[in-house]
Amino acid sequence: MIRARDLVVRYGETTAVDGVSLRIDDGAYVAIVGPNGSGKTTLVRTFNGLVAPDTGTVLVDDTPVEADLVAARQAVGMVFQEPRDSFVAATVGADVAFGPRNLGLSQTEIDRRVETALAAVNLDGRADERIDRLSGGERERVAIAGALAMEPDHLVLDEPLTGLDEPARRAVLSRLEALHADGTSVIVVTHDLRGVLEAADRVIGMTEGAIAFETDAEAAREELAALDVYVPPETAPPTRQSTPE
Repeated sequence: MIRARDLVVRYGETTAVDGVSLRIDDGAYVAIVGPNGSGKTTLVRTFNGLVAPDTGTVLVDDTPVEADLVAARQAVGMVFQEPRDSFVAATVGADVAFGPRNLGLSQTEIDRRVETALAAVNLDGRADERIDRLSGGERERVAIAGALAMEPDHLVLDEPLTGLDEPARRAVLSRLEALHADGTSVIVVTHDLRGVLEAADRVIGMTEGAIAFETDAEAAREELAALDVYVPPETAPPTRQSTPE
């Protein structure tokens, strides 16, 4: 479980996160939405200590993040908006292995985690391929695999669908839904809810560093109208055709 209490994060004179409190349970699928500059990226980066709040506390599994950064970063995997920002190796397998290797795991365990993580994103057998030769959707999946190799309880993705074509978008969303079904909590930061609103069981709207609303996905549409985000149109239920007498 991730719990934030009265978080405030400032960058100079700008308050990026302003008194936010929330709780994300194990196994949840949460969309955190809002326009650019609403504070959503800064907020989720406090979940594993990438950003330290000026005041307030973040607890992961009831332990303050700053008390055990290694445990927080194992429990909360992070996938950044631009996958290239997180790549540290030239090949798929070496990049996915980087996190587990830094934990001091045995080579056997590292190999197991890499194989499992690549299978989870449908990149089996591609460990030796160069990342710079992959498509945008494939690079996004490598970034997700790198986070999964740490075997986190929570997977946080910051605008993971930006710039992807529709087939790649569907592939990434499908993998996230499968991971959620297997028990991983998924937290998607986005301003475009296509495919996310249908999958999420909870939506948190942010504006000017604060939570504007928090509701279930079905009730979110009316609230979302006030934010500068893309909300996909509702799909009309099929019309029942009467059979001629």
